[in-house]
Amino acid sequence: MPGAPAPAHPAPELPPHLTLLYRGPLASCDYDCPYCPFAKRRDDPRTLRADRAALERFADWVAGRADQNPGTRISVLFTPWGEGLVRSWYRTAIVGLSHLPHVERVAVQTNLSGRLGWLADCDLSSTALWTTYHPGQVSHERFLAGARELVAAGVRFSVGVVGEPDHLEAARRMRADLPGDVYLWVNAAEGRVYTDGEAARWQELDPHFHYSRNPHPSLGRPCRTGDTVLSVDGDGGVRRCHFVDTPMGNLYDGSFAERLGPSPCPLDSCDCHIGYVHLESLDLYDVFRGGVVERVPAALGAVSSPSPDRGTDPVPAPKPATAVSLHHRGQT
Repeated sequence: MPGAPAPAHPAPELPPHLTLLYRGPLASCDYDCPYCPFAKRRDDPRTLRADRAALERFADWVAGRADQNPGTRISVLFTPWGEGLVRSWYRTAIVGLSHLPHVERVAVQTNLSGRLGWLADCDLSSTALWTTYHPGQVSHERFLAGARELVAAGVRFSVGVVGEPDHLEAARRMRADLPGDVYLWVNAAEGRVYTDGEAARWQELDPHFHYSRNPHPSLGRPCRTGDTVLSVDGDGGVRRCHFVDTPMGNLYDGSFAERLGPSPCPLDSCDCHIGYVHLESLDLYDVFRGGVVERVPAALGAVSSPSPDRGTDPVPAPKPATAVSLHHRGQT
């Protein structure tokens, strides 16, 4: 009919639970880690504005699933190249998303360098932090004080360290001073081959270090990525994971949904936790049941045996709706 509005694009059909790993343009960081290519990088104002707009658009899309896909629960992990929590828009997005009834978990990878008082505004039943301790960039006392503040506030979090030889004593000291129910994980340093003796020392700190020690064969093996787990960039581009470049479509026009479904991994191996945790050939959905997104194991120190279960984290009771703005125009 002439003059009639164009029909709205139909909502994409989504699985009952969808995990989204979001990474926008932000690449600036306040640390100078020698093993990181983005150390001490400074984003210009244009990039920061673009990152803010992209993040707000993504948060709006997640919020909109309550009406468009009422049968889908969503978990979000922000994985910025840089440090996100020193930027107001990441804090605001996490607060807002945490209060949405259909958001099961919202978490972010962070070096814990920023202030933490904003977490009091979150729904802590769905908020979590994936924190990394970088010896040489922050003092033991300062990082530990932040961790203790999180414990006192009732925030769910994990602590990690890169398994560089000169980090071992610092990691041991941190493990000794952290509460026993806070998980300390260890990432194998990129390109490093560990002897059995070296690996055993890290295994004493992290009972799950053996998963990180060596890359996991993945070619042709079933993986949840591309099905119930997706990677999203600042433009809404969707890929099955951060490590597979093949595009699936775009989040905002719904084109990605046409390619959703189980499919084998196209890469020879996977050596990053945010990738291999989703391999169905591993038992990590059992190891981290209830805490896959934030890397918190179901039982600290417990190593489970392989399981055929392919389910998602247990779904908690729905949260009551709360009016919280996803956008805030305050200062960074």
